Amino acid sequence: MVWIKQTAIVMTMSEKDDNKEIFSGEPCIWYAFCPMKRFVEQGLLDKKWIRKYCFGDQSQCVRKKLEDEGKYHPDNMLPDGSIDERLR
Repeated sequence: MVWIKQTAIVMTMSEKDDNKEIFSGEPCIWYAFCPMKRFVEQGLLDKKWIRKYCFGDQSQCVRKKLEDEGKYHPDNMLPDGSIDERLR
């Protein structure tokens, strides 16, 4: 398996937001596939999760740890390990 490391600049999906926030730097290697990204894009989850874990301190992300270990975790598990029943 080959991993391609990439640097990304991601903008919020909300066209209503005049002050579009930009996240820069290297995201987590799982970012493109992570349901947290999808939930934020759908407006179901606050972008603070992406800022804090995906582009921030990735070592604190429970989801990343489990993914790296090949262990199951539900899509609605937040990066801090809590479960958000609203997310499906």
